Amino acid sequence: MKLKSLFHPALALTSILTATAQIDPGLPLLGKLKTHSAKEIPSSNWSIGGETLDRDFGVYENYKKYLGPLGAKSIRLQTGWAKCEKSPGVYDFSWLDAIVDDALSQGVQPWLELNYGNPIYPGGGGTNLGGDLPSSPEALAAWDKWVRAIVKRYQNRVTEWEIWNEPDGNKAMPEAYADLFIRTAEIVRSEQPKAKIYALALAGEIPYAEAFMKHVSAAGKLALIDAITIHGYPINPDDTENIIQLRAITNRIGAPIEIRQGESGATSRFQKHFALNNLQMTETIQTKWNLRRMLAHHGIDVPFNLFTIIDLHYVLKTKGLVIMNYKGLLASKPDQTVDYVKPAYLAAQNVFSTFDDSLVRMKDFSAQSNATKPLAAFAYSHQKSGGQIVTLWCKDDMPGNSNDKTLVDFTFQGATINDPVYVDLYNGKVYALPKSADGKTFPKIPLYDSPILIAEKSALQIDFKTKP
Repeated sequence: MKLKSLFHPALALTSILTATAQIDPGLPLLGKLKTHSAKEIPSSNWSIGGETLDRDFGVYENYKKYLGPLGAKSIRLQTGWAKCEKSPGVYDFSWLDAIVDDALSQGVQPWLELNYGNPIYPGGGGTNLGGDLPSSPEALAAWDKWVRAIVKRYQNRVTEWEIWNEPDGNKAMPEAYADLFIRTAEIVRSEQPKAKIYALALAGEIPYAEAFMKHVSAAGKLALIDAITIHGYPINPDDTENIIQLRAITNRIGAPIEIRQGESGATSRFQKHFALNNLQMTETIQTKWNLRRMLAHHGIDVPFNLFTIIDLHYVLKTKGLVIMNYKGLLASKPDQTVDYVKPAYLAAQNVFSTFDDSLVRMKDFSAQSNATKPLAAFAYSHQKSGGQIVTLWCKDDMPGNSNDKTLVDFTFQGATINDPVYVDLYNGKVYALPKSADGKTFPKIPLYDSPILIAEKSALQIDFKTKP
């Protein structure tokens, strides 16, 4: 995750306490959305971040019981060359074996990032974010051997491989990263021909991505790239401009490669370091930011990895300091055990359980309203029931700490909802809505800066006994 210094005056005065207004929309309460474990969800495009375990900034054993119930179908893991090979030619994958096998047992598919360098070799590269790439002949030969060994080990358990993390955040030229990518991807493909290979894990420097793509194209190696992953932490979570720019680059080069969001999520409190720093963040803002960020990507068909499952303890060994990154869905104690479940975890459960692959986006949908602020609006159709779901929220700015709502009148084109319910994804509560004569006109819908649904009741799984 790229380090950035950000300051947003409007949030500087935001209360760091809990939300100041009731979230109740004033409608008859029916129940709550049912949530499902990963094992109960056949397939989806949602992933959860399990990063930094290679450097022990988190401890998988401490949070693993929360992984399956979250409902994400995959988990991003960093494989840590330096952790696997502490003596030349001697590999210890036992730590990674335990994580991969446990995740699979919970119905969560790991995808593995090959990173970082290894100091036991001269020119072996850095071992942290922003570190140098391996560069010496000796180190590159050792890298090749390690890559081959790890792919052989996990080829029957893992099919997705990401090569390096945020190379645009260090001193590596795009051509140097492209060369490392090509040699690594060729080894992966030689050992696992059907592997999916992800490039870049871009911190956000679009010109870097274009230079990388041009170099790979000139080498005739574009076929090695199955997808490009990009990271993003904009103040407004609806900002997906970098996705649009990347798609334009791949189209210009003549290779419409899939773009995936590889890392994105909000902090739950003020922090001086890492993305979204120097903001008076709260757990309420984190929850709404994550919801909007996830669904803004889902609305343009971009697979999404939510960063991250637990608050991380970044250790600066040279200074003996621990710097916290509070982007976890779980709060952590000083000993890295779980302190408590944040609202963002529960909200993510609602998204992962509702927006699985049984929903198909309705690309011809549009919505008209009398709102005075810009709105996000997407529609989906449930493949089995045929019922439709519309997502709506105010997208004009970063979410705030207040949950005040505004009544908005809507008319839909391209979607019809005959037996409507209103759902607030923040807490999963489901409310009754008056039926529309034409299934398209819905007056006085309570709207705010967090996603709500107007949905066909049959398209949702609702626990009508649960009325929190």
